[in-house]
Amino acid sequence: MHAPGTGPSIRSVRVGATGVGSMHPEHRYGSRLPPVAWALLSRRWIDGVPVHFFAIDHHDGLVLFDTGLDPAIADDPRQYLGSALGVFFLNRLFRWHIEPEDNVRDQLTQMGHDVASVRTVAFSHLHFDHTGCIEHLLHARLLAPRREWQALTEPNAERSWYLRQHVDRPGAQWTLFDAAPSDDPDVAPFGACYDVMGDRSIVLVPTPGHTAGSVSMLLRSAGMPPVLLIADLAFELDMLMTDHLPGVAEDVEAMRASNAHVRALRERLPDLVILPSHDMETAARLAAAFPA
Repeated sequence: MHAPGTGPSIRSVRVGATGVGSMHPEHRYGSRLPPVAWALLSRRWIDGVPVHFFAIDHHDGLVLFDTGLDPAIADDPRQYLGSALGVFFLNRLFRWHIEPEDNVRDQLTQMGHDVASVRTVAFSHLHFDHTGCIEHLLHARLLAPRREWQALTEPNAERSWYLRQHVDRPGAQWTLFDAAPSDDPDVAPFGACYDVMGDRSIVLVPTPGHTAGSVSMLLRSAGMPPVLLIADLAFELDMLMTDHLPGVAEDVEAMRASNAHVRALRERLPDLVILPSHDMETAARLAAAFPA
């Protein structure tokens, strides 16, 4: 095991995209209208929104942060979502552009990784656009915040974009976790963490707001800048830094608090690279931080 600063626990950090989407500006940047109103009435779209997942090459095995979309959603949205109501709102909230090769297995192959080498998958939260293609990863340890699993298994969870039929799969090796207090000074703004690999190089910190159980992933290793993967806490980095909230948040006050915790970490670690999952600049920002 290598504590941060004593050895290269992490060899590389790569980003994959499982298609791109379109979303309403009211969704991305907020609106005075309630979500149902702008979902039904808005005719404006922002195109080119990526659906990212991340691959972290740790010396003890490949770790993924989320798995993106499953291309099966494009083949038969109603069957995949399992709800006519879900399809009705999906067509008004999102438009997906996803090809058969836009799956986690083929994306990993393009990175030079074999899906069989994935040791652990840590999920930021359990919405369907972060949990695709779990059937390719049944050999791996699957980590989910316990609060997210509770949301997944509630009645009518699909109305909140949790699709249990694609997550709670036979043979899946799920480990549910709660963040625990830590003496790690970098974790102090968040109050707790979960150490994924046991060496503090990959830790999950609570960042609720988008959902009650959402977590972000902090990466630290010798020879690289620290990286924070924030999933859907913010759709764009500038939004987080200015506390500009999106149009949909499960808990606005919790999101504001999480944004403040991330900014506090940025003050402590000035070279921190912050990467949202649906920011058009994420891939370029990561490439700049890890030049070939």
